[in-house]
Amino acid sequence: MNPPANATMFIIAVVVLFTFCTEGVAAVFHPLKCTRQKKPTSLALPLAFGSHQPTACSESGVDGVRPATCTSLSAATSSSTQTISTEASSPLGKPICIYHQVTIPTSQTGPPRQAISVEDLTPHLNALLVDSGMRSGVINVISRHTTTAITINERESRLAEDMAEYFLSLAPPDERSSAATAKEGTRYYHNDIDQRPDSPEEAQRCRDNGWDIDNEERLQAWRDQEPINAHSHLLSMLLGSSESIPVVERSMVIGQWQSVLLVDLDGPRERTVGVQLIGYQ
Repeated sequence: MNPPANATMFIIAVVVLFTFCTEGVAAVFHPLKCTRQKKPTSLALPLAFGSHQPTACSESGVDGVRPATCTSLSAATSSSTQTISTEASSPLGKPICIYHQVTIPTSQTGPPRQAISVEDLTPHLNALLVDSGMRSGVINVISRHTTTAITINERESRLAEDMAEYFLSLAPPDERSSAATAKEGTRYYHNDIDQRPDSPEEAQRCRDNGWDIDNEERLQAWRDQEPINAHSHLLSMLLGSSESIPVVERSMVIGQWQSVLLVDLDGPRERTVGVQLIGYQ
């Protein structure tokens, strides 16, 4: 049976529309102007170190941060900034992608003693957000150490003390640790320093981080500087190492009493975090 004439004409009209405009659906709304969104023609990737120059780090770095990436800066600024922007625009605005490495000084005093401290990242993130001009998007925050964590909660001094006591009850320090809270009878495999590295993969990681462990003296030097801190690693894994915060109308979408927190589980020490802003100006 032949299709009705009006159905045939409709099919022909649809074919004509798709012939003259590859966007198909867009042609229904813009029959006289059907263009594909212009792809970015260039990517600008400047890596600027500004007036803050990299500082010397210990040979092993700190918690897996290689010496080449250890840099110094004030708490409210970044030591290095990587910006990716495109020439194309959208109804949401100009797309941006900016990365900062931010140094966070400790609020505690004294030498490292495997103490737990809580630092508020919120003021630093707000400053970076204002400087970026980002109207909507997301801020990704990641810890750059294996014994720190990122979380969102209330920043209150007595709550910070509760956090420290509770975390240490979950994973108390090894009895071989110099920490005041070391618990007798508690031992972790990670803290058997005299048996490390105990695999080809770990040995290669040591070499990659600048330690010539094939030399007996350098191997002993590496073992001597390794902390007894397995419990700090375990707590970091429980808490998590990153957070993503939505940004709407130039403000982070967090609650009235919420703050973005850096939890140092093996301090006090100066730490660094990575902050990436992705969105639209």
